[in-house]
Amino acid sequence: QVFTFNRVEIRVQPSVKVKNGAPMSIICHADISKNSDFQLKHNFTIFKDGKLVFMTVSDKEDAWYEIPVAKSSDTGDYECTVKADGKLGFSNSIYVWVAGMTKPILTADKKEVLEGEVVKLRCELPEEVPPLEFFFRKIKTNSAPKEKRVPEQNQNFSEVEYYVEEGDNILQFDCFAKRQVRSGWESSKHSNKTLVTVKEPFTKPTLITKPSSNVTEGDQIEFECSTVVAQMHGIEVIFQKNRTILNSVRDKTFLNYSTVAIQEDSGEYLCKVEQGAVSKTTKLNVFVSELFPKPTLSASMTKLDESKDLILSCSINGFRGANFSIIRKSSSGNILLNNSRVLAIKVNVNDTGSYTCKAEVKGIVKESKPVRINVYAPVSKPTLSVVSGSPEVVLGKPLQLICHSVMGTPPITFTFYKGDEIKKNVTNDTYATFLDEDIGLNDNGGYKCDARNNHSSGVKTSNILNVTVIVPIRDASLGSVPYGEVEVGSDTAFLCSVREGSWPIHFKFFKKTDPEVLLHEVREYSHRTIWHKKTMKRKDTGTYYCMASNRASVGVRSRPITISVILAAWQKGVIAAFVLTAMAGAGAVALWWFLRKKKKAKGPSMEMSGSALSPNLTNEKLTRQPSDGNYYSGSGYIEDNENHMKSTDESKGPDLESAEVDYTEVEVSTLDPHRAPEQKGTETVYSEIRKSNN
Repeated sequence: QVFTFNRVEIRVQPSVKVKNGAPMSIICHADISKNSDFQLKHNFTIFKDGKLVFMTVSDKEDAWYEIPVAKSSDTGDYECTVKADGKLGFSNSIYVWVAGMTKPILTADKKEVLEGEVVKLRCELPEEVPPLEFFFRKIKTNSAPKEKRVPEQNQNFSEVEYYVEEGDNILQFDCFAKRQVRSGWESSKHSNKTLVTVKEPFTKPTLITKPSSNVTEGDQIEFECSTVVAQMHGIEVIFQKNRTILNSVRDKTFLNYSTVAIQEDSGEYLCKVEQGAVSKTTKLNVFVSELFPKPTLSASMTKLDESKDLILSCSINGFRGANFSIIRKSSSGNILLNNSRVLAIKVNVNDTGSYTCKAEVKGIVKESKPVRINVYAPVSKPTLSVVSGSPEVVLGKPLQLICHSVMGTPPITFTFYKGDEIKKNVTNDTYATFLDEDIGLNDNGGYKCDARNNHSSGVKTSNILNVTVIVPIRDASLGSVPYGEVEVGSDTAFLCSVREGSWPIHFKFFKKTDPEVLLHEVREYSHRTIWHKKTMKRKDTGTYYCMASNRASVGVRSRPITISVILAAWQKGVIAAFVLTAMAGAGAVALWWFLRKKKKAKGPSMEMSGSALSPNLTNEKLTRQPSDGNYYSGSGYIEDNENHMKSTDESKGPDLESAEVDYTEVEVSTLDPHRAPEQKGTETVYSEIRKSNN
């Protein structure tokens, strides 16, 4: 029994687009080839959007998945598989669209409500499956519906609450739903309309005025606010103008408010009744006519010198018979100055301030606009000084000046001058500052300042301030006489100088050690100074430098110089003589020891004689370096008559004259013990060696 799958296919009847509510069939077909006619069991499985929806076993090559009433939730991708005797076949995917949705069902928890209460609605689609989106609508007569959208991911119904507002008399509600499909959004029909009747918990309030809404200043005006309620509990009546609450009552339906009318009482008044979440309002406009205009305060002068006369006068245009008073404003309270139209005073600086006047007619009091009076004391002669205290400035650094007047009523205007040029104008209370950032070498004075205010005395000028410009030290250098090498015991002069800098200059001399040692310091009114150091010693060898500073407070250091203290010439001679003497003594001892040893070894047959070389036969030439050295000098000869040596003086003379003379030139290098550079010379030693004829 051999078979094979040719293909597996899936199709839909009547078509891939089905109307909502119509029957629909999903058919899975297996095309199989066999080598003989035998029975074969087929396992059919149908999937929608990857989820198993139908499964059957049949010996036929077709399987039918019947959907009697198609819903929009049946929209999706369908595919099937067929399994037979261990073999498996797959179909392609087919998209099925069920057009349209079922009509939703809407219910309300109440059919009759009060204003301020809540209506709970439920919209349901029993034959649909989530996800769905529900839309609720609140429909009022002569207004657009208010819609609420509620998405539901896991259920086929949704609930929502609507607040019943003031003026909602008869309400209608409905709902509909949507679902997303491949081609867009599928929408259902609108549900049934649900009717809800609304009742008022209280009536809209009534607001009246007595005697009328048009009154004159000084008249008594009365407001009455009332309402009718279904239930007294929780009722509140509020009376207000603009945002200001004037009166209120609780658990009552009536409120009144009375006052003496003034012009500022004109405007809109509001009576508001509240109970729970319900609020109703009634508005009323009131106009108050002016009884008399505001008074006007005038002054003879608003800016005047102290001890001058000031006249204040209060008046009402076109009206007489008012009671006047003149008042001075103060932060601690108003000060009554006079109960009349006119006030005349001789002022001082303490009278500076704001003044008003009041007028009273029939109990109505009105106040004028304030008038500012400024009384000025003259400025005192200003003083100009440097902020740092000292009247000097370093070249290239900024200079800050301060101009100050002890007396004078602010504001005071200060003017700074550099020479005859105006540099800056500043208005302040008692002082002002000026920063001069352009300091030159020739700016050694000429600063002054003026001070003035609104007093008639005019301008006061300070004394001229002379400022010293300090030039910083530049380029310090150090030298010495003698330079480089100094003999022990001699004097040395150190010269420290600078290229430029303001006097006095503070010079310091240092020797580089660890720590460094200050050797000498001096203050000079000069660009240079000399320090004489007496009696130099070997320990004074080292590196020296100097530092120079002035009032610019910036020290400048010179390049270092090196001083070597060496031995004097006579000291070197003494040392050389001592060394030569020691060497000569040592040579004589060595020669004596050698001859004595020889004599003991060879017996009395040997005759030795020696003679020192005479000055005319032996000459030494010694070149001495400027430091201690090692020297060699000396002469001698030995006659050996071991075999046939003559012992007479006659035979000795000719031998001396016929003897050979050898000359040897030796190059000797010596080192300076005081780190002097290596010096080379030639030292020639002449030696005469007399030999016997043998």
